[in-house]
Amino acid sequence: MSGNFEVYLESGSARAGRFHGERHSFETPVFMPVGTRGAVRLFPYDLVAEIGFEIILANTYHMMLKPGAATVASVGGLHRFSGWDQAILTDSGGFQVMSLGASFDEDGVSFVSIYDGTKLRLTPEESLATQELLGSDIAMVLDVCTMLPAGRFELERNLELTLAWAKRSKAAKTRSDQSLFGIVQGGTDPKLRERSLVQTCELSFDGYAIGGLAVGEERSLTLDTVGRCTEMLPKETPRYLMGVGDPYSVVHSIALGIDMFDCVAPSRVARHGMAWTSSGKVSVKQARYISSGDPLDASCSCQTCEGYPLALLNHLYKVDPETLGVMLTRHNLTFMQTLITWCRTSIKEGSFSEVKSFVETYYS
Repeated sequence: MSGNFEVYLESGSARAGRFHGERHSFETPVFMPVGTRGAVRLFPYDLVAEIGFEIILANTYHMMLKPGAATVASVGGLHRFSGWDQAILTDSGGFQVMSLGASFDEDGVSFVSIYDGTKLRLTPEESLATQELLGSDIAMVLDVCTMLPAGRFELERNLELTLAWAKRSKAAKTRSDQSLFGIVQGGTDPKLRERSLVQTCELSFDGYAIGGLAVGEERSLTLDTVGRCTEMLPKETPRYLMGVGDPYSVVHSIALGIDMFDCVAPSRVARHGMAWTSSGKVSVKQARYISSGDPLDASCSCQTCEGYPLALLNHLYKVDPETLGVMLTRHNLTFMQTLITWCRTSIKEGSFSEVKSFVETYYS
């Protein structure tokens, strides 16, 4: 085992703790900003750290294609390459190749590079070797994610591939300073999820991720599946819900016992002029903000809210969307970190119901 997880307070199924890796640690529940190509889009890591984040996610698929894992390793690894000196989790690349129409077989996956059309091949061993070269603190096994809805035959086939690849990934691990997480698949089928969970946990990973959700199913099904999984996942290891980052789902998943989240949503919605605020979603492009001197969110202390009126944000949407993207990304990441911190505090104080009421009011 690499890493140690300490749960120090619980409120119902929600829990607050800290994961101690071999090199870095972070508090949970935690939201991980996504630096797909080595940086959060339009937002440097010194600002991410300033907001208070302790861990980010980097994308193995993109980093192995450009600039290449060997290049990153030659610079000193992903921490030095990206300029981020705290914890880093790398995904396996499985979701990206799935979303790009890859072809899976027992040995691995064949896909085409989005950069130059080159035909490429990835196996569980190669995915892990790439992540070991990148030098992340937490690596993920290569899995097969299934877009939903899907038939039972497809779900079962992809589940079996994921289990077989998890065993191969565990056997291929060589770095003692890098934690390795297994991934539970099975769509929203309760029996398949249970089978995946039991057999994955038998391999004794350092943490467990719930994959294959928020990929086309209703949110109620997502949360129902999360609840079924957290009831069976080990209490002594972190539980990571992959690719989920909307405020409602995050808070309700924490209530079900999830510890870790990642999503590109804070920066993605920012680039489209959308902000998450303490009074709900705000689209700054709306005409009512053309001459508004109000801040984006009077309850937020980020520089975007303290320094600039909505009128400017509305104007930038029309004439300089990239600058607006930076400003709204700063706010949305601050909002998410504030929400997560509130979750931790409320778990400690026994007032988690207040956070749930907030998201029910503004984000349901």
